[in-house]
Amino acid sequence: MSTLSREPYPLKGNNVMITGVSRRQGIGYAIACQAAAWGASVIIHHYQPHDKEQPWGADDLHHVLEGIESELIDGAFLFDVSGDFADPEIPEKLIDEINEKCGHIDALICNHGLSGSDGAIGELTTEMLDKHYAVNTRSSLLLTQCFASQHDAKRDRGKIIYMTSGQRLGPMHGEIAYAAAKGALADITTTIADQLADENITVNTINPGPVNTGYLNNEAWNTMKPMFPFGRFGQPKDPAQLITWLLTNEASWITGQIINTEGGFARWRP
Repeated sequence: MSTLSREPYPLKGNNVMITGVSRRQGIGYAIACQAAAWGASVIIHHYQPHDKEQPWGADDLHHVLEGIESELIDGAFLFDVSGDFADPEIPEKLIDEINEKCGHIDALICNHGLSGSDGAIGELTTEMLDKHYAVNTRSSLLLTQCFASQHDAKRDRGKIIYMTSGQRLGPMHGEIAYAAAKGALADITTTIADQLADENITVNTINPGPVNTGYLNNEAWNTMKPMFPFGRFGQPKDPAQLITWLLTNEASWITGQIINTEGGFARWRP
């Protein structure tokens, strides 16, 4: 076989943890299904009370698990955990539970995010700011710390992926707490990647752009249509395919990057 040919299951033998997987319309679900189809054993985190507070509501977790399971190859497994990342002890507890029941984790995708409970300047409260920082920033940093502590640098290269929301590319009206918290992950990416390179771990951050995970409607499309050169919103599979590829050995030389996958989304109207 040529050394340039591709493996049919490039993630076979890898244990991949993805947070924020609780809705079939979500990016986390698309990542989990893609990783499973590429051979990984998949470990998902979910916290449905958050979804129940949102306009789109919660999904049936049984169907979420069933969909991911249908993509698994022989010998791979699916494991799920639940936890509220507003609790500072949850990241360590989850990683400990996973290590005990599933073995080591090869890749960590911090896909979870707190939406809502936000405002513009003049509307913010200490509670809003603290809650967004706790869930959207602090938890990912604590998960990173726990992941790095259990990673064996002599094994294959470990992978960490953060999610941001394009705060550097345009304004996010009325979402100061969210933008600040998610933006912090982007701005710390290079520093963490530099440190964890010594542990044989890559760290990258993805901005998926506007992805229709159930919150975008026809009114939003009519307003934003001129901003999308390919004539559609992003779909969960779009960032999921990039993120899953970053977990493969083909992407082992990529670290410390903030990558935008927005389909040419232009934050202006012609």
